[in-house]
Amino acid sequence: MFGFLRRPRRRNTDHQSRHLFYVFVSRSWLAALVSSQLMQNTANIATPVKMADTEQPDPSGLALSRDSLSVPSSSAILGSDCSIAPLTPSPSPRVEGRPRMACPFSVVVAIDFGTTSSGYAFSFTEDSEAIHMMKRWEGGDPGVANQKSPTCLLLTPDLRFHSFGFAARDFYHDLDPDEARHWLYFDKFKMKIHSTCDLTMETELEAVNGRRVTAIEVFAHALRFFREHALKEVKEQTTSVLGGDKIRWVITVPAVWRQPAKQFMREAAYLAGLASPDCPEQLLIALEPEAASIYCRKLRLHQVIDLSLQPIANGVDVNGLRPFDSGFRQAREQLRRSRHSRTFIVESGTGELWSELQTGDKYIVADCGGGTVDLTVHQIEQPQGTLKELYKASGGPYGAVGVDLAFESMLSQIFGDDFIQSFKAKRPAAWVDLTIAFEARKRTAAPGRANALNISLPFSFIDYYKRHKGQSVEAALRRSNMNIVKWSSQGMLRLTQEAMNELFQPTIANIVRHIEELMSKPDVRGVRFLFLVGGFAESPMLQKAIHKALGRTCRIIIPHNVGLTILKGAVLFGLDPTVVRVRRCPLTYGVGVLNRFVEGRHPRDKLLIKDDRQWCTDILDRFVSVDQSVALGEVVRRSYTPARPCQRKIIINIYCSATDDVTYISDPGVRKCGMVTLELPEPLPPANTGAGGPAGRREIRATMQFGDTEIKVTAVDVLSKRSVKASIDFLSN
Repeated sequence: MFGFLRRPRRRNTDHQSRHLFYVFVSRSWLAALVSSQLMQNTANIATPVKMADTEQPDPSGLALSRDSLSVPSSSAILGSDCSIAPLTPSPSPRVEGRPRMACPFSVVVAIDFGTTSSGYAFSFTEDSEAIHMMKRWEGGDPGVANQKSPTCLLLTPDLRFHSFGFAARDFYHDLDPDEARHWLYFDKFKMKIHSTCDLTMETELEAVNGRRVTAIEVFAHALRFFREHALKEVKEQTTSVLGGDKIRWVITVPAVWRQPAKQFMREAAYLAGLASPDCPEQLLIALEPEAASIYCRKLRLHQVIDLSLQPIANGVDVNGLRPFDSGFRQAREQLRRSRHSRTFIVESGTGELWSELQTGDKYIVADCGGGTVDLTVHQIEQPQGTLKELYKASGGPYGAVGVDLAFESMLSQIFGDDFIQSFKAKRPAAWVDLTIAFEARKRTAAPGRANALNISLPFSFIDYYKRHKGQSVEAALRRSNMNIVKWSSQGMLRLTQEAMNELFQPTIANIVRHIEELMSKPDVRGVRFLFLVGGFAESPMLQKAIHKALGRTCRIIIPHNVGLTILKGAVLFGLDPTVVRVRRCPLTYGVGVLNRFVEGRHPRDKLLIKDDRQWCTDILDRFVSVDQSVALGEVVRRSYTPARPCQRKIIINIYCSATDDVTYISDPGVRKCGMVTLELPEPLPPANTGAGGPAGRREIRATMQFGDTEIKVTAVDVLSKRSVKASIDFLSN
């Protein structure tokens, strides 16, 4: 159904003062045991944390305080007397039946912000089985279902927003070449966030014409565009008046993105008006393969294509009845026929596909998108239907854009890299035309194709090359000795099947290799299903390669409307963010602390002597370890005491490592990745702080969550029970 109406239910700080503070390891344990351990291990009770700024603390300012110390539950931890052990989250209670959590919002709007294409979908919480896709976009490419828009943005010469998607692309295409050089056109700009290792709020993006704009502005323009269109469409579907606080927003990001990139998207969403820092729970960051997994568990048998049931040889099934990709083409044809029916109904429970799964069965979701390939390994937990991640998310920049880059490299080999770079700078609109032409032909590439693919060269390309090089493009082709690319008298490049294989092979080989490496991990062996999702999963070239390599190992499943799988799953995630119960930590996180120095175990250059006691500096106190299972809701707690009663801010540096084989924050591979800031309220007068603590001592207890898609921190002043403003920042390094 298309337009049914739905009535949703109503339901000052001194930054220069940086003081020494102290850390207390706090874990839950029996009070009597705590008391006895406290008396026996005074050397390990409290250790000063390394200063948050770059200046080393004055040793004369060191002091010790005591806090209740709980005993770690691990025997390995108990055996160590010289280091602060990581706090392993306590196991979550076993829940046999999981009641559906009430959603405090009336509408959930999800934005799938992709490298090559983007879109949005929404659902009303009182009719959560119906997911409404965005309206059909104006324009579009022949043969492509227009339910998502190209991720391209156009700004005017004075940096004002002009258009997004097909409108931006078509307007830019129609500009006069001299005028186009002044407009700022951004295409596939999401890749920059993944490739930038030092992402900040000041990171810039380069437009096609070479001008630069801060990345946060570009992303905010795009998200603001989606916000305005989505709100307009939501209002058309309901007779109720919806306030801004009644809408939950979900933005998808690759699972391989680190915390800085996730925070960047959140800041861009705040700038675009989707939510505000005062109500962060209104915005969720969803991991793309995780969202796809959430939707896949709803699938019925008629909603998927099982490649494992189609044995192939050279692109044709062994019976010679149909080409390898005909099933997928049939699904795309079904999508084209239903383009005006934009409402999808999902199962209230798990789909019948899962009836074949037994307890402990594993499956992989491979999100093959435009910029990245993300892999996640899940296990569905019955009977509650929740998901458990079995191995940390992995992947890399192996998306369909790799084929585009290979095509550009091929052009550089034929016509010269200097010419290609000059043409991109001097004729940016014509270069965009050429990439669009290649994209259309790339979608039709299939294994075993007999005839060549024709790609039209813009007239300005042919003319500019003759002026720049003094010869024709045909002569350049002959001189290049690239026999797999021919020239057509109609002004086209003819790419043979061998040429297309060369363009696709490096990217596809990386994807297959990564999946094979993942499936060889001990925690992942025995996978039953491999789900291919994302826009690149539509490619018969990729389908054949994965089927050939892995078809005998597991069943390879492609959902219908595969390009919309993540979008639908993101809506379901917004309706119930607790559906993924257990995740794996992608990195080891911790802080630097002091601990008792042990001769022969600790290096002498880490020795610090204070009050006749020897301390080892730079010990890494782990919060969580890489690939550690952390359940949703599990927390890590640390307590801090300001060095002075009047101190108004505590800054704690966060360090991370891709491995767990580290001891000090100065070890190779360990880097500072963020900071936690605790802004302390004015201390209450002694009469109002309650009984129980030594005079002058103030404890701030920080709680960190690592089991969600983002790391979160909260804090409380223990004696006064007042909340402390706590924030975690990964963009200021």
